[in-house]
Amino acid sequence: MIHIGQYIEAAIEWLTDHFAPFFDVLNIGIGGFISGFQEILFAVPFYITISLFVLLAWFKSGKGTSIFTLLGLLLIYGMGFWKETMETLALVLSSSFIALLLGIPLGIWTANNNRCHKIMRPILDFMQTMPAFVYLIPAVLFFGLGTVPGAFATIIFAMPPVVRLTGLGILQVPKSVTEAARSFGATRRQQLFKVQLPLALPTILTGINQTIMMSLSMVVIAAMISAGGLGEVVLKGITQMKIGLGFEGGIGVVILAIILDRITQGIAQKKK
Repeated sequence: MIHIGQYIEAAIEWLTDHFAPFFDVLNIGIGGFISGFQEILFAVPFYITISLFVLLAWFKSGKGTSIFTLLGLLLIYGMGFWKETMETLALVLSSSFIALLLGIPLGIWTANNNRCHKIMRPILDFMQTMPAFVYLIPAVLFFGLGTVPGAFATIIFAMPPVVRLTGLGILQVPKSVTEAARSFGATRRQQLFKVQLPLALPTILTGINQTIMMSLSMVVIAAMISAGGLGEVVLKGITQMKIGLGFEGGIGVVILAIILDRITQGIAQKKK
């Protein structure tokens, strides 16, 4: 029999033993970033947060979405899950931000380097098809329990769409446009930032939308390692067989997902 698992275990143990200081620094940095985000969201009164989301939905996605945002967020507040919703929002936006920070440059690199594209393609396939639960194991070993391992697992799971769609958007820019820019003396940097990225922006924004949605899909899974938020409410409903509690937590996740999806889609449509 071929025991691949024992080699992976040995590799993770080696990383844990030899890079413990690095993981500690990463834990403090990411943990502080998420905690700071949470503190900001907790400090803002709920009615101001709801008003900002309603206005954003109105300008970016229209009247129907703004009405749904108002009613949905008021329902979450009325159910008593406002704190958990803000925890989830902080975790999702923080994880998405880090995933985009890593994913967009990788997508640009894969579009401009054929060898990098060939190497990254199977890695991205692996990241997307691996069951999300598996990411929790190294995350807990590296960072312990809490929001940081949840964010770590979420970043790995949610990063592939933005890498793929950033690369696709740049590759879809007409060659004639880039050649015209080059003929006028544009440097590679100018071609990237003034020609390729602006024209690829709608596709990149679709990738951002998909990354945020995949981050939200990790909410309940991340709750299994004490990441908190609405996922913890759903998990309590499952473990304690409280159907109503689990259903209420699920409704909160759905409302948040629809709001973020419609707003990001609206931004992408306006850019087109």
